[in-house]
Amino acid sequence: MKGRCLHEADSPAAWHPGQAQDRADGDLARAGGQAPRRHRSLGQRLHDWVLTGDRRQRQRLTMAGLAALLMLCCMLAMHIVAAVGLADSRLVNAWTVMCVAGLVLVYGLIRSGYSLRFADPSLTHAQILYAIACNAVAYVIAGPARGIALPILAVVMMFGMFGLTPRQMIGVMVYALVLFGIAGGVVEWRREPGHSQALSLAYAVMIVVVLLSCTFLTRRVQATRDHLRRQRYELAQAVEQVRKLATHDELTGLPNRRYMLEVLRLEVLRAQRSGQPLLLAQLDIDHFKAVNDTHGHAVGDRALQAFARTVRASVRASDVLARWGGEEFVLLLCNTPLAPADDLLERVRHAVAAERLERPGSPPLQMTVSIGVTCLRPGEALEDTLERADRALYAAKAAGRNRVTWMT
Repeated sequence: MKGRCLHEADSPAAWHPGQAQDRADGDLARAGGQAPRRHRSLGQRLHDWVLTGDRRQRQRLTMAGLAALLMLCCMLAMHIVAAVGLADSRLVNAWTVMCVAGLVLVYGLIRSGYSLRFADPSLTHAQILYAIACNAVAYVIAGPARGIALPILAVVMMFGMFGLTPRQMIGVMVYALVLFGIAGGVVEWRREPGHSQALSLAYAVMIVVVLLSCTFLTRRVQATRDHLRRQRYELAQAVEQVRKLATHDELTGLPNRRYMLEVLRLEVLRAQRSGQPLLLAQLDIDHFKAVNDTHGHAVGDRALQAFARTVRASVRASDVLARWGGEEFVLLLCNTPLAPADDLLERVRHAVAAERLERPGSPPLQMTVSIGVTCLRPGEALEDTLERADRALYAAKAAGRNRVTWMT
């Protein structure tokens, strides 16, 4: 044999597209998705203790913190109302305890991870229901200043626009109407000094307007989000289709010549660096032009598809088979010693010869394949290896076809 192959050595599995990214993802997963914790400051450690080191949990706790900040502002407004004598300070203090207890409970459930057991780990729906209940109580105890409950209700409902489904928002709207209906009844029953039924009616109208408009806007937002989601999906499908058309043969579904050349160049670099054997085989269907001329191109296309399926089923998952052009195919065997490779290629040849392409009203079509195979030499360019595999293929055809010919 002319020349010599790269020496055979144990190595990782053959390269395949995306392997580098998979390794990076694996390293990140093994690291728990977080950077090393060495040399972290006290502030960073305290930050992790409050918000956890998990990115998703941090997002949930941050949103809960924003809701808590808004609730604290509402508490401040209620205490200002109590300070000027418009509301009973004892009721406001009790209401404040109720609000704070709810905030602490939400934080504890999310921070401990217990909320992960629920369908909504962020507890958005529960927080909105609780906030509306607190708001309805504030409407009752705020006295003449109960009008401040309306903007608070609007803000609470705005949180639901982006966190709840339209069906949930309708449920929240009905829930709020019931609670504020009860709150309005309590206000009428208490008959506070200076109470105005006309003003209470105006408040009731505005409450209905706020709830209906927020629910309507939620449906619009959800429809827009669904539309954008469909557009993103369709765009991703189109990009994937374009990528596949650019890298794969449409008829057989195998990698095309352009894509295979990229794979070969990367694999040659890996083999030259590691010294692992790299074998390259060119396969050509014997007398394929006669198949097209005699039976037509439709039968020829079916023959190519059957050939691709047969060869792919006869090689290993780590081997790369590509359509090189016409009836020619290239098979890349990575980290494969010569003797097992010869057995594999003979298995391919026998599998192709045993394949029968059924044709209605005609005898089954039988195919054979000629295979030229070579190995990468130390320091050799890819073009030289491909040229030698091509010469080996022509030698197989010259020797009578339906055979495997080596040229190393």
